[in-house]
Amino acid sequence: MRIFEFSPFWTLVVNIFAWLLVHMGVSYLFLKMPDAWFSRTADRMKPQAKKRREEMVYERLLFIRVWKDKLPDGGSLFQGGFAKKKLAVLEKAYLQTFILETRRGEWTHIISMLPAPLFFLWNESIYGWIMIVYAIVANVPFIIVQRYNRFRLQRIFWKLKEKSEM
Repeated sequence: MRIFEFSPFWTLVVNIFAWLLVHMGVSYLFLKMPDAWFSRTADRMKPQAKKRREEMVYERLLFIRVWKDKLPDGGSLFQGGFAKKKLAVLEKAYLQTFILETRRGEWTHIISMLPAPLFFLWNESIYGWIMIVYAIVANVPFIIVQRYNRFRLQRIFWKLKEKSEM
């Protein structure tokens, strides 16, 4: 399916530039999308047993607590971005924003994987598959961390909400 042919050096340069463009471009586009696209009503944020089971899978099978803090936080790469490295305050409004931003981050990484098949246009088949693997390896850990953090934040949010209603 290779349509464009470059020397090995230029293929490498095109691959690096293309991935940089994909990562930065998708991140910037998602940053500019309205918050409403990523928000949920408070009832839909309520922790569920299914989510708790998924969270336990992340902890027990993927050992997420060991490696999640080692991943870089790209939330502050662009002006107006939201840093998600650590919890700044324990307030409901902040937690709602943080939860919304985990959805934005998750979708950013999901969409960032979609262009991977385009790399077959200028790479030999084996290198096209390497680009597919790269897309998965470079994005899936971030998706997992966004989901894991969201489940935990939703639990904290609901505890604060219940406490304030007493």
